[in-house]
Amino acid sequence: MELNANKQKLKEYRERAKALVAQMTLEEKVAQTLHKSPAIERLGIKKYNWWNEALHGVARAGTATVFPQAIGMAASFDEDLLEEVGEAVSTEARAKFNMQQGSEDTDIYKGLTFWAPNVNIFRDPRWGRGHETFGEDPYLTSRLGVRYIKGLQGHDENYLKAAACAKHFAVHSGPEAVRHEFDAVVSKQDLRETYLPAFQACVQEAHVESVMGAYNRTNGVPCCGNHELLIDILRKEWGFEGHVTSDCGAIRDFHEWHGVTSTAQESAAMAMANGCDLNCGELFAYLTQAVKDGLVEESRINEAVVNLFTARMKLGVFDKKEKNPFDSIPYTVVDSKEMRELNTKTAAESIVLLKNQNHTLPLDKHKIKTIGVIGPNADNRKALEGNYEGTASRYVTVLEGIQDYVGDEVRVLYSLGCHLYKDRTTNLAEANDRSSEVRGVCRESDVIVAVMGMDATLEGEQGDAGNEYGSGDKPNLKLPGIQHDILKIAKEYNKPVILVVLSGSAVALTWEQEHLDAVVQGWYPGAQGGKAIAMMLFGETNPQGKLPITFYKTTEELPDFEDYSMKGRTYRYMTQEALYPFGYGLSYTEFYYTNAVFAKTPDVKEGVEINVTIKNTGVIDGTETVQAYVKAKKEGAPNAQLKGIKKVFLKAGEEKTVSIYLPAQSFMLFDENGIAQYATQGYEISVGGSQPDARSCELMGKKPLILTID
Repeated sequence: MELNANKQKLKEYRERAKALVAQMTLEEKVAQTLHKSPAIERLGIKKYNWWNEALHGVARAGTATVFPQAIGMAASFDEDLLEEVGEAVSTEARAKFNMQQGSEDTDIYKGLTFWAPNVNIFRDPRWGRGHETFGEDPYLTSRLGVRYIKGLQGHDENYLKAAACAKHFAVHSGPEAVRHEFDAVVSKQDLRETYLPAFQACVQEAHVESVMGAYNRTNGVPCCGNHELLIDILRKEWGFEGHVTSDCGAIRDFHEWHGVTSTAQESAAMAMANGCDLNCGELFAYLTQAVKDGLVEESRINEAVVNLFTARMKLGVFDKKEKNPFDSIPYTVVDSKEMRELNTKTAAESIVLLKNQNHTLPLDKHKIKTIGVIGPNADNRKALEGNYEGTASRYVTVLEGIQDYVGDEVRVLYSLGCHLYKDRTTNLAEANDRSSEVRGVCRESDVIVAVMGMDATLEGEQGDAGNEYGSGDKPNLKLPGIQHDILKIAKEYNKPVILVVLSGSAVALTWEQEHLDAVVQGWYPGAQGGKAIAMMLFGETNPQGKLPITFYKTTEELPDFEDYSMKGRTYRYMTQEALYPFGYGLSYTEFYYTNAVFAKTPDVKEGVEINVTIKNTGVIDGTETVQAYVKAKKEGAPNAQLKGIKKVFLKAGEEKTVSIYLPAQSFMLFDENGIAQYATQGYEISVGGSQPDARSCELMGKKPLILTID
């Protein structure tokens, strides 16, 4: 719903909601603030469950398209693609909702309020939920988050197609094991420079309907009852007009873990009084008594319930079916041929080529008789999905993708190689029980594709804190178990070894970068991921992904996980050399940049436009991700920061001139008081296919072009 374009419609919905709420008793109003909201038959209100998920497809409610995990989509650096995927997800969401409503199915995961996207900053590669995010950069996260929300919510002038939710507000990125009691202490500078920009963009640009508070405290105050975050910043400063929901069980944490209140009633009152409208959980049931005891005003309950009914009215669920264009979307659009094609396209755009020594890739199936495929993720469906996933009707693993691609022309030999994280594949065996099979496969093969990494059973939302391999955070950046040992065996045979990593986060691939012939980061590539990876390996598609996170060399170089200062973290503040830098990714072709110029005399306070010419100097068509970075020439300023993106498709030999506009905010820095300022010492702007750092230039074999503003 284009809220700015139809303020009158929004006003109408709020007035209708107020009229409805005015007819309700206190008990009825309080019941509507729970995520499992009951029916009020006398007012024609159906029961509704607010809890639904759509991180990378409609989740947990049966068959749906399982797109690449969010971190993989972020690697596309493609704003248009993210909106296209969001639009596809909301199409399936409406189709499934229409089908479910026909059977009066109002269970959990059956509504139109989706708690996605996750726009937290992936500040530490050990964080288990990092693969739910769009990476470590506030600008990239903002741009992709905004467009995914626009795709989900749609552009109808009267109705939301679905309601999106920006989460988890704010300053949230682990550790998972202590998230219910953790206090994320952050400076005003880091808050404004890193942790808030994506949320602000989602609110002010995408007009996201909902914002979810985080489990943790921020500077001593629980996020789901934080006046500064939920009222001063979100409502008053940013003008947010939607509804705020708690994370699930977060309000109970106030007294059970954070210790800022003494009772459930006090916790419920604190959250409601400080701007939380909806409780994912049951604690808001205490609000009836809290009002009677004077802990919270009934007028605030009214306000919350008006916000909630306004959201449902925006979705059109109170209107007749013929008025809502989304009610006619048929169930047959779910898991359709068109959806599978978009899924494959998205996975292909997400793949990042990290190393390609002596043009090992692409492979030519006409010159290969036998391919060896090894590794615990080669035929692992879980490694396609990530978390918060739906259920596909068909999955294509990397092994299956390669088998399907080469058909009967090439023999494919396969070995599991090893367990994903244990030292043996069956408990009765001795350690390294598949090593002889790996040797047999490698000996007989012309080329070896090793598919390693993790899946969401190893990195994800709060797992068993006593089990280092029970989801939750990663203990380190190493390949789990004995995967590294299997790679060393493969290397012994002097055959080309191509490593495909399926993971949702950075792995320390220092030995692999030095010794293997090609390295590919495939993320959790979705149900069609194996097909997309096979197409890339054999050159049917040209890799175009760029890293949305930094790949470090070691675990030891990372700052303390619980330290929320950005000092030494991510490409924007790190001082050491990365293994693979943020923004890095190779292509099968080469792109040459010339003639970077300002469109007119630059004035940072008015925004700056840059024109640059790019030529595909290779013999293969390809898509380049043009990246513009801004570095303030001020002592103590962050490293060069991404501030502009442009995707450009170029046929072999083709040349194009493109423009990138950098708005005034691209040049603003925050001081220790969180006040935005311009740098009086001037700026350097780099334009190219990577960051301007030395490691990126070394790996790419070229430097971006530099423009200066004094």
